[in-house]
Amino acid sequence: MVTSDFFIYISLFFYKNKLFTVKKNKNKTLRSHDNVKILRNVSLNLTISNTGDDAYDTNIYFNFSREVFYINFWQKEEKGISCELVDLDFLKCSVGFPFMRAQTKYHFAVIFDTSQLSGENDTLQFLVQAKSANPEHKLSDNSLDLSIPLVHETDTTITGVVTPTSFVYGNSIDASRFVQLEDMECNFQPLNLTFQAINKGPSRLPGSTVDIRIPNRLAGSGADMFHIIETQVADGRGNCTPHRNPTPCTIPQEKESIFHSIFAFFTKSGRKVLDCDRPGRACMTISCSLGPQLKEEALSIDIKLLLNTEILKRDSSSVIQFVTRGSVQVNDRAVEVPKGLPEDISLVFEALHSQEPRGYVVGWIIAISLLVGILIFLLLAVLLWKMGFFRRRYREIIEAEKNRKDSDESWDWMEKNH
Repeated sequence: MVTSDFFIYISLFFYKNKLFTVKKNKNKTLRSHDNVKILRNVSLNLTISNTGDDAYDTNIYFNFSREVFYINFWQKEEKGISCELVDLDFLKCSVGFPFMRAQTKYHFAVIFDTSQLSGENDTLQFLVQAKSANPEHKLSDNSLDLSIPLVHETDTTITGVVTPTSFVYGNSIDASRFVQLEDMECNFQPLNLTFQAINKGPSRLPGSTVDIRIPNRLAGSGADMFHIIETQVADGRGNCTPHRNPTPCTIPQEKESIFHSIFAFFTKSGRKVLDCDRPGRACMTISCSLGPQLKEEALSIDIKLLLNTEILKRDSSSVIQFVTRGSVQVNDRAVEVPKGLPEDISLVFEALHSQEPRGYVVGWIIAISLLVGILIFLLLAVLLWKMGFFRRRYREIIEAEKNRKDSDESWDWMEKNH
């Protein structure tokens, strides 16, 4: 009885735009290289070896995804190999028709077009199997299952909006404009942050992470200003790390004199910028893990938080600007296209001081102004007295003027009599 014994050996080559070159047998695993480029065509370089007798009607069968298209085959030397596409996902190659000689090896390559991969699958699989009309005792080395992990190429970007973009705080502002938590004295300003992570393609995005950084303190050692109420990813397709402020209502208890309050009112500076990109700034980070996204699909992240305005009142700035930054990073199964869309964004909102002092401060300003006015008047009076303004001899001047007039009248009478 004539028997045959086949052994299949495959080397994998990504044609045109090379991702990596890996040799694989049935016991090895294919892994990707760090230098990943766009996958266009893939070439399966096969070596089939017959270690038995002449094998009649030898064929190699390929099963593959319908997203992959057969292009052609290539052989270095003419060995009587021909390939026929039986179905969109099934290829049959005849080797050495009508028979494959004993103790021979055939080398050829089969090229597939992979430019239409949707990216919905994480791997690209090829099932290769060799058969002949001869009986064979050892079939374990006649087939090969080749699984290629796919690295998805995406262009991700992030957008965002904050509401409101500005608000006014201060002692003269009606407390009904703010939010008060139960059993807490603080006035809180509600804020809503909405971020959108968008996958612009060209492939499906397996997953991503969005990091949101919010400046949380006026100074490095100060109290936390923000209290997170809720973080939510649209349709439950992700989750965010919980962040809780154990003491949301913190009222600074710094004892200051009236003179310090007056000085702070008159020395209000223009603008303070709280930006997490600046060194030494204490920030709160919210990290959200997002699920898969198709091309042109966006996932929204909504954050509701409260800002403690009592802490803002202690600052000497008339305008406090908060710069919140968000960034998106793809996971290790994806790669960003070079020179793509920006992957970070900054949202700005402002807290505006009402510039109106407390009632007792106004009273003290009026009282001090009057006192200063009186002191200035007394000072001027003393200066005039020192200069002799109040020491002039008015009586002598008046009497001299009177004597002069009497003398003029006497002369007039004598002239009339003569």
